[in-house]
Amino acid sequence: MPVTVVVGTQWGDEGKAKITDLLAKEHGYVVRYQGGHNAGHTVVINGERYALQLVPSGVFYDHVVPVIANGVVVDPVHLVDEIERLEARGIDCSRLKLSSHAHLIFPWHRAHDALAEARRGDAKIGTTLKGIGPAYADKASRTGLRAGDMLDAVRFAEHFASTAKYESDLLVALGGEALDVDALTALYAGSIAERVRPYITNTVSLLHDALDAGAHLLLEGAQATFLDLDHGTYPFVTSSNPTAGGACTGTGIGPKSIDRVIGITKAYCTRVGAGPFPTEALDSYGEAMADIGHEFGTVTGRRRRTGWLDTFMLRHAARLNSLTEIALTKLDVLDSFDLVRICTGYEIDGEPLQHYPDGLDELAAVTPVYRDLPGWQTELRSAKEIDELPAAARKFLDVVEQEVGLPVRFVGTGPGRDELVQRLA
Repeated sequence: MPVTVVVGTQWGDEGKAKITDLLAKEHGYVVRYQGGHNAGHTVVINGERYALQLVPSGVFYDHVVPVIANGVVVDPVHLVDEIERLEARGIDCSRLKLSSHAHLIFPWHRAHDALAEARRGDAKIGTTLKGIGPAYADKASRTGLRAGDMLDAVRFAEHFASTAKYESDLLVALGGEALDVDALTALYAGSIAERVRPYITNTVSLLHDALDAGAHLLLEGAQATFLDLDHGTYPFVTSSNPTAGGACTGTGIGPKSIDRVIGITKAYCTRVGAGPFPTEALDSYGEAMADIGHEFGTVTGRRRRTGWLDTFMLRHAARLNSLTEIALTKLDVLDSFDLVRICTGYEIDGEPLQHYPDGLDELAAVTPVYRDLPGWQTELRSAKEIDELPAAARKFLDVVEQEVGLPVRFVGTGPGRDELVQRLA
C-alpha cells in the first residue's frame, strides 16, 4: 500500500505513536502532516520512554526518512532542543527532513496565545500556550515566516527583525510585555537558523519522488478528529485539520494515492480542557482510567478527563476520515474492571439521535446509551495472539466492530512497543 494515514478518532492522546511505530517497519517515510509541538507522542522501546513532539515516530528506524511536512507549524528552538535530546540518547536524526513551506512559531506567537487565553476568562479553550493558533493565524493572513525563509540568512534576519518590532509594539498595546528584538534576532537568525538549515528541503517533491520510486509512506497526524478545526467540537478544538483530509493538504499528496486510513481509538475516552464529553465518568471508574492509564499530558502534564468508549462518536469519525480499519489501544487499562461500558448511541429527551450532533449545545444535552459488558479481570499483556485474549475482552472487540462496522485490526495490550496483537481478517 503506497500511502497509509494514521488518524486519531477521539480528542487526541489515543496512542497513535505506538501504532505509527509499529507500522513504520513497513514504510520508507513517516510524515507528520499538521499540528505543532502542542502534541506529544510517546513510544516505549526496551523499557525506555521517548516523548516526541515534532519529530515523527519513524525516527527510531534506520531505514525510515522522518518528514515534518508543510502542514506543521514549527517552533525552531523546540525542534533543535528535541533533536539534541534524541541524539543525546543515541537516536540518529540526520535523516530528518523539514518542509521549506512549514510555518514557524516565534516568541510573539506564544505571547499572543497567553493574552488571548487570559481575555477569555472562564470561557478558556484550554490551549497549551505554545503559540500554535497564532502561528496558523499568521499563515492564514499571509504574514508568517516559513522554514524556507531561513535559507537566505541576510533576508531572514531583516524580515525577522521587522516582524519582531511590529509584534513587540502590538503586544505592548494589548497589555503585554515588549520583546527584546535585537536579542531575538541574533538568536533566531543566528544559531537557531544555522542549526535548522540542514534539514530544510522541498518535501512535496521528495515525497512524490519517493512514491514514483515505489516507496511506502505513512502519514501521521497530531491531535484527533474531534479537535479538527472544521469538524471538531468547536471552539474547543485545535487550529489545524487532523482528519485524513488534512493529510492531503498537509503533505501535498493527493487523495488518490491514499488507500489505507487507520483510525486510532483508546478502549475508553479522554479529553483535555473544556467542552462537552457525553461519556465522561466522574466516578471511581473514571479515576481508575486516569491512574492506570497514566492519563496526564505528555506536553502539559495536565490530567485528562476520562470516560467510556463512545462508538456513536467513533462511527462519525469513520465517516469523516473514510476509515478502513481501527486500532484499539490501551485495552489493558480496563484489566481490573468488573464492568466495562460502551456507548452505542445518544438520546435527547428520550428520543434517539440518528446523527452525531451538529452543534455544541446539542452535544452537551445528550444522554449516552450504554451497553454494559462483564470485565475480564485478567492481565492482557502476555497475550501474543488474538485467541489468547480472554473471552470477555474478545466480546468487547466484537461489539466495537458491530457498532462501527469496521474491523479492529490492532489491539494494544500494554505500554511496551511489542505489547500489541493483530486481528487479521
